[in-house]
Amino acid sequence: MTRRKEGEREKKKGGAPPCAQRMYPDKVRPSQWGGVSVRGGRREAPRGAVVVWCRVGSKGPSAAAAPLDPRSTFPLERSDRRVVAVATLLSFLFSFFLLEVAKFCCSMSATRMQLLSPRNVRLLSRGRTELFAGGGGGGGPGVRSLTCPPLSSSSSSSSPGRALSSLSATRRGLPQGKMSENGVVSRAKVLTIDTMNPTVKKVEYAVRGPIVQRALELERELSEGMKKPFVEVIKANIGDAHAMGQQPITFFRQVLALCSYPELLNDKTFPEDAKSRARRILQSCGGNSMGSYSASQGIDSVRQDVALYIERRDGGVPCDPDNIYLTTGASDGIVTMLKLLMCGEGAARTGVMISIPQYPLYSAALAELGAVQINYYLNEENCWSMDISELQRALDEARQYCNPRALCIINPGNPTGQVQSRQCIEDVIRFAAQERLFLMADEVYQDNVYADGCQFHSFKKVLFEMGPEYSDTVELVSFHSTSKCYMGECGFRGGYMEIINMDDEVKAQLTKLVSVRLCPPVPGQALMDLVVNPPQPGEPSYESFIKERTATLSALAEKAKLTEQVLNTVQGLSCNPVQGAMYSFPRITIPEKAIKEAMDLGQQPDMFYCMKMLEETGICLVPGSGFGQKDGTYHFRYRTLDFFATADLCIYQLNFQLSSLLKDLIVVYVQKW
Repeated sequence: MTRRKEGEREKKKGGAPPCAQRMYPDKVRPSQWGGVSVRGGRREAPRGAVVVWCRVGSKGPSAAAAPLDPRSTFPLERSDRRVVAVATLLSFLFSFFLLEVAKFCCSMSATRMQLLSPRNVRLLSRGRTELFAGGGGGGGPGVRSLTCPPLSSSSSSSSPGRALSSLSATRRGLPQGKMSENGVVSRAKVLTIDTMNPTVKKVEYAVRGPIVQRALELERELSEGMKKPFVEVIKANIGDAHAMGQQPITFFRQVLALCSYPELLNDKTFPEDAKSRARRILQSCGGNSMGSYSASQGIDSVRQDVALYIERRDGGVPCDPDNIYLTTGASDGIVTMLKLLMCGEGAARTGVMISIPQYPLYSAALAELGAVQINYYLNEENCWSMDISELQRALDEARQYCNPRALCIINPGNPTGQVQSRQCIEDVIRFAAQERLFLMADEVYQDNVYADGCQFHSFKKVLFEMGPEYSDTVELVSFHSTSKCYMGECGFRGGYMEIINMDDEVKAQLTKLVSVRLCPPVPGQALMDLVVNPPQPGEPSYESFIKERTATLSALAEKAKLTEQVLNTVQGLSCNPVQGAMYSFPRITIPEKAIKEAMDLGQQPDMFYCMKMLEETGICLVPGSGFGQKDGTYHFRYRTLDFFATADLCIYQLNFQLSSLLKDLIVVYVQKW
């Protein structure tokens, strides 16, 4: 039987050519050739294999896509020698192809392209190479087709080689992955501590720093039954009034409940004034629902109520609702204004003056925005008052390396608890006008004033009472919040800011900036409306509201006075009068031995002190180094609490001093012995 007839017979059987059976008797099975099984007219490849389908002389894409019998690739009528030569050549080219494919796969980003599967690679006719990257072969949805330029129409024997060599040219257009030394795509993270935003790494927020994290761990350990020298963790680190047991104002919660679930408007247990407030708020919301977006600047009716509140507070000084921006707490407004002030590079970079001690929001925001922090120190010996000569010193020094543009004031003070006098505020306004500084007045504790002879004066009121020379020129923004004062509603994130004398074009940019975040939380806006427009005399809820408000402020005043008196009775502690806000910032004397021990541990001495206090008493404080302090002095911020917590703190201070003294005595005794 001739080889041609033998081949035709095997072809009818569906088997491999006889030459292939003689060359690979142990590898070739019926209906299988070149790793491709033919079953019912379908081509199937072993799982994970890379298969090349070749058809020389096909005409166009339709021919390339037609069903392909792998055995028809070879001219079966030729001699075995010719077939062996062709097979050897193809084996070499196929090995070279696999090498190129491996390199190609390694060069592709693992997140953007899958490794090539049997259906992803095709060498088409006339030297045209087409690669399919994605979830499957062909040009379906989600599949990326990468096609090399057509090769020259040379002999068919050279086309496969050129097509294979062109793969390296194709992959140059692909996203490059990071290559390791062994040529494998690196699995290193795209976002690492070395490749992240460097300004974020500079951000620090001591109020929720390492001590607070340890406090959370201690709470978990206590809940698991572990024995500690205390039975609970007292969080004196943060001004979260409700978390510390302060009760919410009933009227506020009634209106918020009605707004959240309008079906309750038919419930007779709610007073009529609460229902009327809820209806007014809901009518101002899209679809009569607090779940809808509001205007980016805030609900119009709420901004109108805020403007009326400011006019009443400031004795009739006019307030335009269009200058009111409702915010996500005061913090959101502060950061937004700082963003507007950022400008310049190098020595022209924006500098912002902040008080030391300061609330860490300011230093954190300036670090994130890449601004220059300019420190001016409050006068601790004069109850943390502001000193114009200190402001001038800080400003003159800063102008050597930045462009000071803003001055921030917190009144009443956080963490220092002072209330600035009217004379001090006037001096600050004159200083800002003379030095062309933008004033930022943080007045979120304006209702928390306790000390005799102290009174809150808003910067806006003082500014307008100083006359047109200042009221028409000095740029000012003031902030208020629902989180502090007698409300203590920190979680609702309600607040506002009022802008004075802002350039109209800048104001348009401010509106655009707040629009990016759509709107502040609508429940927070509703709560802000209740704060600035509480029950009025003659309304059903007025008496209960006044009773609750007075009781809350009286309790805060008693705790502030108690804190000052008790702390000043302990050696090693000294505390200025707590005139307002919710905190004291006592100065502590730390023995030299403890300072050295802290330094050996790589900690600030006041951090060391506060951490040991947490471990021994369960009282969580914030070290003064987190707020800033003069070199060589040590403090901590203490949220004014009840007598027992303050007594525990004092006992710890006595034990701390005593233990240090005992250590010194033991050392002296051992040395003498």
